[in-house]
Amino acid sequence: MGYFLGNAYVSIKMKRIALALLLAGALVLMPAAAAQAVTVYAASSLTNVLQDLDDSAKYSFGGSNTLQAQIERGAPADVFASASPREAQALYKERRCTKPVTFATNKLVLAVRKGSNIDSVYDLRSGGRRLSIGNPNVPIGSYTRKLLTRMHLSSILKNNTVSNEANVSQVVAKVGLGSADAGFVYYTDAKASASRIKPVALPRWAQPPVPYQACVVRRSGGDGPGASAYIKKLRSTKGRQALHRYGFGLKPLSTAKRKR
Repeated sequence: MGYFLGNAYVSIKMKRIALALLLAGALVLMPAAAAQAVTVYAASSLTNVLQDLDDSAKYSFGGSNTLQAQIERGAPADVFASASPREAQALYKERRCTKPVTFATNKLVLAVRKGSNIDSVYDLRSGGRRLSIGNPNVPIGSYTRKLLTRMHLSSILKNNTVSNEANVSQVVAKVGLGSADAGFVYYTDAKASASRIKPVALPRWAQPPVPYQACVVRRSGGDGPGASAYIKKLRSTKGRQALHRYGFGLKPLSTAKRKR
């Protein structure tokens, strides 16, 4: 009797040890699993499409110039996706990221609140309006000034009360809330806020090129393979479909890719 009781005691003890080992293993693996999430620093205008494409990644959205500065100061980004080539190319020249690739394009529109009597950008020449634009260092602000220069409308920045914003999301918010009568934003942002904002088309001939570029950030402890996989997904058929659905233009596929 004692023999069997002894065996039962040993068996129960072994099961408890095994269970303890399993729990310990699970605790060790939990941080590793969490570390697998790729950290993406991306332009504000990419907020909706990127979260839709991959909700498992960690995101930090903002003005491309601000994100560039953060990465230069050592921010833990694995992927950088900017709304213009300037920021990504600067990081590449500093050897802080791999060679940037273009994955999408965009265009500018004049955003006004629904019901507004502003039907054309030329309406802003009369002055007296509240106008919201990106500051000169953020892509949307730089593109806005280039467009106005081409249209010989730079004077509207003096004839109207102008607020300079840190990113395009802030411009959209000001127009949507009525804090500004009009603002220059990307078509994709106006499309995403269609319930509050009416886009006023701008001439195609005046539009500056708006290419979006992405690269893998080079840093100690970074997830290079995960970042490469993320960018590959962004440029895949699924990624292109998502970008198109949200209103982005697509860079034409190379001949080699079409044949695959």
